[in-house]
Amino acid sequence: MLKPTEFIDAYAQAGAAKCSSSAKRLLLLALLSGFILGTAGAAASTASFAFENVSAAKLINAFIFAFGLIVIIYTGAELFTGNCLIAISLLEKRVTALSMLRNLVIVYLGNFAGCALVAWCCVVTERFDLAGGALAVSTIRTAVAKCSLSFSDAFILGIFCNALVCLGVVCGVTAKSAAGKAVGAYLPVCIFVICGFEHSIANMYYIPAGLFANALPVYGEAAAKAGVDTAALTWANFAVNNLIPVTLGNIVGGAGLGALLWGANHAGKETK
Repeated sequence: MLKPTEFIDAYAQAGAAKCSSSAKRLLLLALLSGFILGTAGAAASTASFAFENVSAAKLINAFIFAFGLIVIIYTGAELFTGNCLIAISLLEKRVTALSMLRNLVIVYLGNFAGCALVAWCCVVTERFDLAGGALAVSTIRTAVAKCSLSFSDAFILGIFCNALVCLGVVCGVTAKSAAGKAVGAYLPVCIFVICGFEHSIANMYYIPAGLFANALPVYGEAAAKAGVDTAALTWANFAVNNLIPVTLGNIVGGAGLGALLWGANHAGKETK
């Protein structure tokens, strides 16, 4: 595995390459990443929704969803939350703030499109009919809970989440073998899912899936019969109560971790 100072060099170079990529390439790789995380979210929800034991459901969810980051690392796809580590390249003066912002905006939009497309396809192809529509009800309930967060809670949960996601990226980049990259990326993501932290890109699947499902009478009525109050489940609440604060928290958590690692190891680079 790479030493911490070697990781700083490696990621500074990788971040510079990300920022110099064409908009078309970034968008396509961001769409791929959104597709990967969207399908990981769909698989995790499908595998865990019927578990009455909350701990068991969280474990199943975490074990399956975490494979998403491994596939993203293996395929070289572009993930907004992981790219917050480009802060390292910025501190190394390998990129400008404007080029970092360009990367994050393009990738964010591509991630949204990929995740939302997966959510829409799951609904229109009736994938949520499982167990008499119980999967749809569970999906709507999850979306309602996420849209009901306070701004401060969503922001803080976003910070913790992306600090862990970026630790997964760090461990993945640091490892030199395929197996090492997989294990390194897997464990931090498991932790964030089990803890219930908020990931802006994952929420681009979970909340639209709930919104699309609730818009269909058969699923909306099933949720109402199950006692789910969907008043908070709106596109406006998705943006204001979740996406905006979680995204800001993710940026602070990811860029903050990058700055912390750079600050801790930059002096070692200069003296090695």
